[in-house]
Amino acid sequence: MTPVVLSLSNAPALWAAAMLVKIIVAFSVLMGIVAYATWVERKVIGRMQTRLGPTMTGYKGLLQPIADGIKLFFKEDIIPNEASKFAFMLAPMMILAPALISMAVIPFGSDYHLTFGGVTYLIPLQITDLNIGILFILAMAGLGVYGIVLAGLASNSKYSLIGGIRASAQMISYELAAGLSIVAIFMLSETLSLSGIVTAQQGVLWGIKALPSWMHNWYIFSQPLAFGLFVVGSMAEINRTPFDLPEAETELVSGFCTEYSSMKYALFFMAEYANMVTIGAIATTLFLGGWDGPFLGWINFLIKVFGFMFFFIWVRATFPRLRYDQLMQMGWKVMIPLALGNIVVTAVAILLWQ
Repeated sequence: MTPVVLSLSNAPALWAAAMLVKIIVAFSVLMGIVAYATWVERKVIGRMQTRLGPTMTGYKGLLQPIADGIKLFFKEDIIPNEASKFAFMLAPMMILAPALISMAVIPFGSDYHLTFGGVTYLIPLQITDLNIGILFILAMAGLGVYGIVLAGLASNSKYSLIGGIRASAQMISYELAAGLSIVAIFMLSETLSLSGIVTAQQGVLWGIKALPSWMHNWYIFSQPLAFGLFVVGSMAEINRTPFDLPEAETELVSGFCTEYSSMKYALFFMAEYANMVTIGAIATTLFLGGWDGPFLGWINFLIKVFGFMFFFIWVRATFPRLRYDQLMQMGWKVMIPLALGNIVVTAVAILLWQ
């Protein structure tokens, strides 16, 4: 019997239940990873710096993220008298929400077969498969930075204002570079759907059977420059070290979040780690074949995302923060010209191949 794709038209109740389960599971896994990413980061950086990291709270410090969350929840929530109160409270949520919403279009694995009422349904391991999925993610990424800018403007503090201005300039520079870097992926896959991009990467590289089997048709092999530009541009866009100039504590106290405390302060950090997971998931989908690999589909996906998170932590522990002029020069004079050149070379290569 040929399986039926589960949809609202053929089984509305089952479709709604499946959607609810997928949303709960995706949100719970993301929040769990975000909570324990702080523990992993402190452990990994501690090992790189010949320290132990968290050890006192729970076995090997495993309860430290929970203790930190309780501490921040019960801290006094201070709002400056001269701050724009509504915008001040809205800004942390504007940063966190886009990172969570972006995960809705990420495919985590191949279709799941469910037999119900004598009919076998195919359930995609993806909350929703938009045919413009990658454009949706770029739009969400742009919205996230508005939260930082809003926090800087609403705080009525010079440190926060400078941090917000830095974030807006950084967003324009690096969002453009990261967006241009993935144009080549659209050209190769001929689709904007993320599940379609994963499907286009299955099989041996370029369909050449003489190549070794480990050389999958993943776009990291055919687009290494675009991969590098996307990862660097995305790290800069989420203000991850060494691009954390909007919150550079040695220059701006804590930049855009100087005036924040309690859970609002915690939301900024939850957003940073949620963005790490989201960027890792997008890079896995666009360049590393998504769930494709030797293990069960979603396990391959998680391994690749965790690999990216380790890379981000390693970069934080290794590279010094850039100066602001270096940041701007790198974005406008190096990354954007390289991304444009990569598009031209890819277009010529596609024409010659055809």
